[in-house]
Amino acid sequence: MVTAAQPPGSFSRRSVRSALPLPARSRRAPAVRYLGPNWYASVMGTAIVATAGAGLPGAVHVAGLRTLCTAVWALASALLAALLVARTLHWVHHRDQARAHLLDPAVAPFYGCLAMALLAVGGATLAVGRDWIGAGPAIAVDTVLFTAGTVIGLVAAVAVPYLMVARHRIEPDQASPVWLLPLVAPMVSAAQGPLLVPHLPAGRPRETLLLACLALFGLSLLATLVTLPPILTRLITSGPLPLPLTPTLFLVLGPLGQSTTAVGTASDAAAHGAVPAPYAEGFAVLAVLYGVPVMGFALLWLALAAALVARALRQGMGFAMTWWAFTFPVGTCVTGAEALARRTGLAAFDGLAVGLYALLVAAWAVAAVRTGRGVVSGELLAAPGRVRVAPRSTRARTR
Repeated sequence: MVTAAQPPGSFSRRSVRSALPLPARSRRAPAVRYLGPNWYASVMGTAIVATAGAGLPGAVHVAGLRTLCTAVWALASALLAALLVARTLHWVHHRDQARAHLLDPAVAPFYGCLAMALLAVGGATLAVGRDWIGAGPAIAVDTVLFTAGTVIGLVAAVAVPYLMVARHRIEPDQASPVWLLPLVAPMVSAAQGPLLVPHLPAGRPRETLLLACLALFGLSLLATLVTLPPILTRLITSGPLPLPLTPTLFLVLGPLGQSTTAVGTASDAAAHGAVPAPYAEGFAVLAVLYGVPVMGFALLWLALAAALVARALRQGMGFAMTWWAFTFPVGTCVTGAEALARRTGLAAFDGLAVGLYALLVAAWAVAAVRTGRGVVSGELLAAPGRVRVAPRSTRARTR
């Protein structure tokens, strides 16, 4: 079962429980009862607009762009604070629903979004927030958010797969790009950590952080590589995802764009003396020889995902919180293209970064407006209804 109001991928039988009347002990703060961890995707998608905009090639001159990016950072920070409070109320007053989320294989992976929301806002604070609050406070805020996001991300990267193995019961045709969410969180840390390297004392502290980020890069990359095959197999053997879940195909862009960004930021940090010269040269080589092929595959997947989304729109796909999948993953491709542009100096990557950023801003504007309407109307905060997933034979006839 899936619903437009549920997190992407929510089609387990446990979702039926959320439509039952509220228990007597859970009638406080009813507005947040169905507020799942997927809502942190709105924070991620907003923060990446600020970070990606600040990193656009120097040849791109748009009056007031940096001021707008700083305003978007402030919005992302406010959203993060509001959601942290709302999710705390959710856990305090609706523990039955919170436990049901953890035991639902379609919802549990979204706990990786909390880590990425913290990391995304921290990175945006260092990139543009310093214009308003100063460099010192920006570094302090990013340090706190980076530390918290990394710890939570590592916990999610272990705990969610453990639950999927030990507690969840998943059928092969339930494979979903949502599975990538807890695995991508350490990659976001790998991309954000090198930005803090220059602010550490020279020598071992800088080298330690940079190599720790490289370890996070490997952890996330290898976990992603073993998770992608069943997702692609499910698409080929069972057909397109249900309409409300189709936007989650864009989640595959996350580890691709973020890993390209990670090797780029690591290379920048290594070039400023974080590691001895031979290793710095190796980081520079890795940034190009890894980043270019992966960006090529990201563009291939973007074209495939866009085609399937266009198909879903023609068949009547309506708005759901899954539409936030159009933002952060595309934003990581923007920052990845920006990293390649800095490293190679090629105008082609400048143009790619600008084009992808235009797509990101358009997707963010649509998702933000539609989410705002859904919150005001109460539709997105209501108990989810049920939408039947068509059997394989029916989907085959509608292709």
